[in-house]
Amino acid sequence: MPTKFPIRVIDTDLGDGRMNIAQGQALMELHQQDKAGDTLRFMRFNPAAIIGRHQILSHEVNLAYCKQNNIEIVRRITGGGAIFLDPGQLGWELAISRKNLPAGQLADITKILCEAAASGLSRLGLDVRFRPRNDLEVDGRKISGTGGFFDGDTLFFQGTVLVDMNPAHMVAALHIPAAKLAKHNLKDAGQRVTTLRQLLGDKTPSLDVIREELTAGICEALNLQAEKGNFSAQEVALAKEYYDDEIGQDDFVEEIDRTINDSLMKKGSCQSPGGLIECYLKLEGATQNRLGEVAFTGDLFISPPRIIYDLEAHLKGVFIDQLEGSVRTFFERADVNLMSVTPEHFITSLNEALKQ
Repeated sequence: MPTKFPIRVIDTDLGDGRMNIAQGQALMELHQQDKAGDTLRFMRFNPAAIIGRHQILSHEVNLAYCKQNNIEIVRRITGGGAIFLDPGQLGWELAISRKNLPAGQLADITKILCEAAASGLSRLGLDVRFRPRNDLEVDGRKISGTGGFFDGDTLFFQGTVLVDMNPAHMVAALHIPAAKLAKHNLKDAGQRVTTLRQLLGDKTPSLDVIREELTAGICEALNLQAEKGNFSAQEVALAKEYYDDEIGQDDFVEEIDRTINDSLMKKGSCQSPGGLIECYLKLEGATQNRLGEVAFTGDLFISPPRIIYDLEAHLKGVFIDQLEGSVRTFFERADVNLMSVTPEHFITSLNEALKQ
């Protein structure tokens, strides 16, 4: 029998949303430095509207409703779309070395991890299935969402489980795109999701049991041996630093909105299999023939997320007639996993913006 790799399992329970994200950032960074081992962490959130790393806050969240109802607004360090979390949902995240994973690209690993989580949840008496690109469903309704990225040799992967939730709060707190609802032939977002409580009623297991079964599913799929643990003092200190300096601050949450808040910016978009890419740009030069500012936003997954910012910096000052070649050159040289997004999708969004 193959030797099982140890994995630390942590439960930080209910906490502040921005601090939860800061703790994940600290875990990932120290894991990259070999100062933290492979870790599976569980957490819960006070009511929070959480947007993806590249999303525009004002487009995704009903800010007035959140303020009136004391719903925290948080920006993740991973891509994907906006979600609503509250104490009735269980979050989990995995930081693990590439060498302890099966071979494959991020899309391959996503499938393995989602099927592992589905196997764990199915132990509760449900038929949970993986739906690409990153959802878990029961009878076509979403019960879990996931997302992650590779940064060097570290995979950082996150997921949620809808244990018990009032869908009305989610619908009111988020701006759900009409196109997303139409894709599933739904009138409102509440029809798209379900919860363990809705499916199992009084037989809904405790959070402890749900954690145990998820852990078992993931460990079985990846040949891991769970070992209970806690954050180290170094992880706690670094998380506080990230919270104080960046993730816990409104500037971080609102940064993209400030970038695109310019009436001179042109907008273009492209719907790729890996998510929506929106491009905001402003031209410069006497004949307006160079790219002065550019920002890419959307619910896309790209690994690692910072590649988006590197691309934006790469394109500043580029002449319009050299844009397409510059985008292709960037991705040829970059160490990046695009999943279901291609350089052509970014080029399309740029060209659509230039038509404005």
